[in-house]
Amino acid sequence: MVLDEETKTVIPNRKIIVQALVQSDKKLMPFYIGEFCTDSSGHFAYSLRKAKNIYLYDFCIVGDSSYAFSNNKLDLNELNKYGKFLTFYLSRLTDFTIAIERQNKTLLHESLYVSWKSNGIDGKKLYPYSIKNYGTNDYDNTSDMPFKWIGGDIKSVIKTKVYADKETIVRWELYKNWKIKEFTDTIFCKRDVFNYVYFKY
Repeated sequence: MVLDEETKTVIPNRKIIVQALVQSDKKLMPFYIGEFCTDSSGHFAYSLRKAKNIYLYDFCIVGDSSYAFSNNKLDLNELNKYGKFLTFYLSRLTDFTIAIERQNKTLLHESLYVSWKSNGIDGKKLYPYSIKNYGTNDYDNTSDMPFKWIGGDIKSVIKTKVYADKETIVRWELYKNWKIKEFTDTIFCKRDVFNYVYFKY
């Protein structure tokens, strides 16, 4: 079955992709084996088509706007021992907003870089993001460098999702007067509420 990691409630209708992992050039290369879905009660039944000379398999649970993706590597010993009673867990996602405002109007030659990690994972890879710029000039971020803001009238909002009830760290790097200042904000975003961080410079 598939359960919510925190509440232990079942998660229905969840797609699971099975891949064989093959050692190649010191890397594990995935090869598609099959896929299935949990039923309305969060349970599943699946007959694994074992590949010859393959001893490691990855059960990849597809994520969405409510839950993050999950990779579950199991070897043949584990599958033979626990295969009839497998339980996978998914981590809940929650809304997260990063607000940026530049109030210093005198220094034009300064740049701000923004990045964030949630539960140790790069936030840009965890879930799709959107950026809205409300500034009144052309000094905002660009498609080539979406997380860089240069001088000007900066009023921007990044909207995305992060892991609920786990550590999210936002990192700010401000370049001005040929010097770098670094700042971090650490927050624990709650599920089903409006979570945000605001940076003013």
